[in-house]
Amino acid sequence: MDGMIFAAGLGTRLKPLTDRTPKALIEVGDITLLERTIERLAGAGCDRIVINVHHHAERIIEFLRAGPSTPGEPGAGDSMTASASGSMPRWCGAEVVVSVETGEPLETGGGLKQAAGLLRCDRTILVHNVDVISSVDLLRMALAHEESAALATLAVNRRPATRYLVFDEWGLCGRVDTRTGAEEWARLPSEPQWRAGFTGVQALSPVILDQLSETGRFSIMKPYLRLAATGARILPHDVTGATWFDVGTPERLAVARASLAGR
Repeated sequence: MDGMIFAAGLGTRLKPLTDRTPKALIEVGDITLLERTIERLAGAGCDRIVINVHHHAERIIEFLRAGPSTPGEPGAGDSMTASASGSMPRWCGAEVVVSVETGEPLETGGGLKQAAGLLRCDRTILVHNVDVISSVDLLRMALAHEESAALATLAVNRRPATRYLVFDEWGLCGRVDTRTGAEEWARLPSEPQWRAGFTGVQALSPVILDQLSETGRFSIMKPYLRLAATGARILPHDVTGATWFDVGTPERLAVARASLAGR
């Protein structure tokens, strides 16, 4: 499989911590968020991992060039050429490729579209936000995705949240933001319908890369809703009960650090 890590965000909610340190290099349990995520994707079977960068991009590239922190990391002595970043060591046996976003970060949809040329386009793509830590079984989700032949499979959990995705038996119907009252619908849901929060982890079929007609900066949810309106299946993968942390705020970062100290 291919993997992709979204690591281009500005980390605005974590200021002033991210004024000098990119969010991807913040440590939780004595390991950076980026290395944690690489290990998770490689452990699920990704042998090429694309990482998009923007904020403090050179810091992240330097970190990747230095190689894994674990002594004797398998494959650490091998290298490959990474776009815009020169030669990179392998991490956990996986090739690492960097997609540099200049100007402004392109968000999840724009970032995926820019990185399309670095993905092999003939296999499942596991996508993971760098600020998410979880125990979600990534391989199991990828296999379920492949069996369903869906365009995308989104790991979701039933948790208290202000933003929800709405699903019925066919798949994604819409999304709701209870803070603003905003609603976006691909179609009216049939019954039974249910709501869940997106975890920032997903599996994609490579054909979606040719269907991203949006340009510039855009959320991946925009093409999901557009394609769902035409009948494409965007399916949920319920991971309620799995350990899950979104460390995008100082409060959530503190909770994760306390829970994962030494891990």
